[in-house]
Amino acid sequence: MKTFALAGAIGLEGLVGPIIVLLIIVILLAILAANIKVVQQSKAVVIERLGAFRAVWGVGLHLKVPFIERVAKTVSLKEQVVDFDPQPVITKDNVTMQIDTVLYFQITDPKLYTYGVEHPMSAIENLTATTLRNIIGDLELDQSLTSRDHINTQMRAILDEATDPWGIKVNRVELKNIMPPRDIQESMEKQMRAERERREAILQAEGQKQSQILVAEGEKQSAILRADAAKQAKIMEAEAEKTAKILAAEAESEAIMKVQQATADAIKLINEAAPGEGVLKIKALEAFQKAADGRATKIIIPSELQGLAGMCAAAKSVFDTVEPNPPKK
Repeated sequence: MKTFALAGAIGLEGLVGPIIVLLIIVILLAILAANIKVVQQSKAVVIERLGAFRAVWGVGLHLKVPFIERVAKTVSLKEQVVDFDPQPVITKDNVTMQIDTVLYFQITDPKLYTYGVEHPMSAIENLTATTLRNIIGDLELDQSLTSRDHINTQMRAILDEATDPWGIKVNRVELKNIMPPRDIQESMEKQMRAERERREAILQAEGQKQSQILVAEGEKQSAILRADAAKQAKIMEAEAEKTAKILAAEAESEAIMKVQQATADAIKLINEAAPGEGVLKIKALEAFQKAADGRATKIIIPSELQGLAGMCAAAKSVFDTVEPNPPKK
């Protein structure tokens, strides 16, 4: 029995060494795994060595020295949004109202953000409240309600400058709600209602004015068109009358030309026939007879035709005295 006990003791002593070595290896691996740090995208890790700032790790795989270095702070580099609670502010005309703000900021320097200020969010909230009070205190109520862009721009500039030593960049500041007292709201609603009624009356008056102007303009244009139509009609009538006169004159001229041509042709024929003096005198006498058909006509007969005229008159008187044969019953 003693022999077996001694052999068992010797066997256990032989296993102690490997077990201890295995435990040491496991512990070292655990320590090594605990000191391997993987930094994600848009993150930054502030490392301290023996309580002092060592470095800022960016994206990737890092290994810190065990028991000497530690992770002081993990910082997000994304743009962050903070919605602060409503803050009471007093305007220049002594109106108290509640305003809540929304802040958009981004950490640009993890070291300054870690060591620059204690409780950065609380510091930014208090700074935002005091800045808002200072700006609103210089404005009246109406200006505060209508100058949001000016207030936002001024606050962003002041906060960005103040938070620069903290490694924070303020990108944008927005006034989310402006809540004046209830009685002020009622007064504003009445004022707005009155303003809307005034604008409505002005719009109606402008509409009536424009309507009357359009009607007058239409009547004016109609009168102008009627006058132009009458003018055109007169011009066309005058042109038609002128054309008719021209055509009549051309027809008359053509008739005269034809008569003159016929007369010329007749004279030509007479000349070609070589008439005697007696024929010419008879023709002249016929022409004078036609001229004497009118009343109050005084005719002077040339001496060459007086004898022939006397003969014609005597012959006419003889024929007038002879009674014609009475008709047979």
